[in-house]
Amino acid sequence: MSVKTSIVLRVRIAFLLVLIFSVAIVVKTLVVQVVDGEHWRKMADENLLQYRVVKATRGNIFSDNGSLLATSLPFYKLAIDPTLADGELYRSGIDSLAMLLSRFFKDKSAAEYKRKINNARVSGRHYLVLNKEMINYQGKKTMKDWPIFREGRLKGGAIFERVDKRFRPFSYLGLRTIGYINEENMKGAGLEYTFNEQLAGRDGEALFRKMAGGNWKPMHDNSEVRPLPGVDIQTTLDINIQDVAEASLLRHLTRHDADYGCVVLMEVKTGEVKAIANLGKLDKGAYAENYNYAVGSQGLTDPGSTFKLASMIALLEDSNISLEDSIETGNGTYDFYDRVMRDSKPGGHGTITVREAFEKSSNIAISRLVNDHFGLNPQKYVTYIKDMGLAEPINFQMDGEAVPYIKDPTDKSWSGITLPWMSIGYELKMSPLQMLTFYNGIANDGEMVQPIIVKETKVADVSIEKFESKIIRKKLCSENTLQKVRTLLEGVVAEGTASNIKNADYKIAGKTGTAQKLKDGGYTRTYYTSFVGYFPADRPKYSCIVVIDNPKGYQQYGADVAAPVFKEIADKLYAQDLDLHAPVDLTQRKVQESVFPLVKAGNQEDLKYLCNELSVSHHHGNSDNEWVVASAKNNSIFWKSKKMIQGLVPDVSGMNLKDALYILENCGLNVRFEGKGRVAQQSIMGGSRIIKGSKIYIRLN
Repeated sequence: MSVKTSIVLRVRIAFLLVLIFSVAIVVKTLVVQVVDGEHWRKMADENLLQYRVVKATRGNIFSDNGSLLATSLPFYKLAIDPTLADGELYRSGIDSLAMLLSRFFKDKSAAEYKRKINNARVSGRHYLVLNKEMINYQGKKTMKDWPIFREGRLKGGAIFERVDKRFRPFSYLGLRTIGYINEENMKGAGLEYTFNEQLAGRDGEALFRKMAGGNWKPMHDNSEVRPLPGVDIQTTLDINIQDVAEASLLRHLTRHDADYGCVVLMEVKTGEVKAIANLGKLDKGAYAENYNYAVGSQGLTDPGSTFKLASMIALLEDSNISLEDSIETGNGTYDFYDRVMRDSKPGGHGTITVREAFEKSSNIAISRLVNDHFGLNPQKYVTYIKDMGLAEPINFQMDGEAVPYIKDPTDKSWSGITLPWMSIGYELKMSPLQMLTFYNGIANDGEMVQPIIVKETKVADVSIEKFESKIIRKKLCSENTLQKVRTLLEGVVAEGTASNIKNADYKIAGKTGTAQKLKDGGYTRTYYTSFVGYFPADRPKYSCIVVIDNPKGYQQYGADVAAPVFKEIADKLYAQDLDLHAPVDLTQRKVQESVFPLVKAGNQEDLKYLCNELSVSHHHGNSDNEWVVASAKNNSIFWKSKKMIQGLVPDVSGMNLKDALYILENCGLNVRFEGKGRVAQQSIMGGSRIIKGSKIYIRLN
């Protein structure tokens, strides 16, 4: 066969194959469009139309006074159906619309926006996302007045798709306590997670069409099921106390370079948690609310000497021991079988009374007393501990509460040294909140109440469900024992290990704790420090626990590390809470006895006018400020500046109601007052950080 013939044959074969393939394509097309057309059109509709979930608006979380802790703010995704505007409307408005979009989003030129919308209109696209950036409600309101958009959804094609975002007005304050929940509602923490069922509401459903670019456009037909918004929850948290607790804890964690710390403060009678702060160290050395150490299992540890209160109650209940009885502690070491017990004081305490043993936190004394009395029947001691409710969870309202561990003589790990070490807070596990609940029971006349952090769920002002503290133990011990241990707790601060936080204004009762941390089966030179107690000791209103884990440096004991945090918080609460102490009688504080009228502080021009009218000698002194304080010297009044620092609560003591209201309300505070005359007390101390919207109470005399 010649070359020419061979080439012609190959060309014909190739042509024939192409023809057969083309015919096959035509036949297949006809089959798809005609024979199977209905089937494929139905599948296309099923893929393009879909019922999708419409998220419900999440409920709000409020503080005890109604301040918002978490809320959902509406944001919007901006889209357009460019085919809806008629020709004249579109031509007259597209240039202005493109320019406004460019100015608002600042990501594209007006020409780019115009080209983008024109292309979508020409191609017949019914849904075009103009920008992925979410806009707020004010932005939406502004855009509704723009050209084309102002004609509304049906004529102008503007589409504003609402997306709710969680917002915390107080930023990181109480972050872990308020908590979070992921989009799948599967993982989370804090109140957001625990009360998700109430907060989440009920999602709706609507028909959506899939548009070019993978976006979904709501159809808004009659099949739409509207979502049901979630309910609100009102917590017991006090924003001012929370702020004080977090600030003080952070300052001392930083000072001691500690691993983590927590503070819980609650009302004695009600069990309402007013503050719960948790701060852990991050990799770069900063601190953040990365875990709820006060409640969760990571905060479950040997409590140390704070547990000695339970041991003392068991002793007093089961024996005729007196607080004035003596106990020998020797030179600071004592052998229990093959283990050596040590006191923190070098050289030991020698012979001391039972009262001194508790106040000075002698390990040897408490261990010897418990071992001598319960050594032959350790089950009896453990039964006392369990009867106080210390082996059971308190069923706190937040998810993730740790379960305490109290060793039992039936456990395989029980040995001859378990009882003496257990009596001083080792070989057992308790969380800070569980320990605080126990101490709060002592402050509450022996009645142990369950702490609560949520007191109500509601819709608007309509209450749905109310929560109250339950009684965990009606009586922790006999009245006689109760009075003795309360005396001991006061003695710890008055004469014992926490005497560094003693003050003349009010009494504190409590106990220090310093526990060596267990690692690889042995105790190390790292410490878990704590202080737990209540105040004022003679009429308890608040109980509080402070924990600081693994402090570095030369201060490593509860008295030096945790107790000062307790006192800082207690001092500020004492200054803020008018019910904790008697009001100051300003009528006794005259500028100069029998000479001048009562002039203390206020607007300088007003006070000068008053003095001129009453013919009282007065001088500028060193002040040209608007607000002044009066001082008397040589039968004259001198004006001194009363500084007002932006961002800090002003001191309005001595001012009349008009001036006090003017200053405080201009700072963004919500003022409540009682009495007449001049300001004698204010609930938030001058110099504290301002939290806008907070309530401040002032008392006039």
